[in-house]
Amino acid sequence: MFAALAVVALLIVQDPPPAADMDGAWSVDLATDPAQPYRQPMNLTLQPDGVVTGDFYNSRIEAGRWKRQHGRLCVSFRTTDGAGPYHTAACLAGDHVEGQTWAEHRNFVFIWRADRPS
Repeated sequence: MFAALAVVALLIVQDPPPAADMDGAWSVDLATDPAQPYRQPMNLTLQPDGVVTGDFYNSRIEAGRWKRQHGRLCVSFRTTDGAGPYHTAACLAGDHVEGQTWAEHRNFVFIWRADRPS
């Protein structure tokens, strides 16, 4: 009985494994005008230890992390254009990803959506 309770307690404390639904290739819609599509790739790998690797807008993900909490699966990471950092946070929302990217050195915050490439 005690062993069974210990196993249940361990399962409750550990984060669930990363969702395969967020791993893989995404096509990020960065258009500021819906009439002029502008898409860039994002590739995510969510590792069991909470690390996120991959690339965003053809830039390697640095210092990426993921977490599942409050019913949501989200990632945060940093990339760079060589002039400064881009800080990105995004969450899985059904069959797509909703995110935002902040580039202090470019003086903008960009809200975006990503879908699986067709």
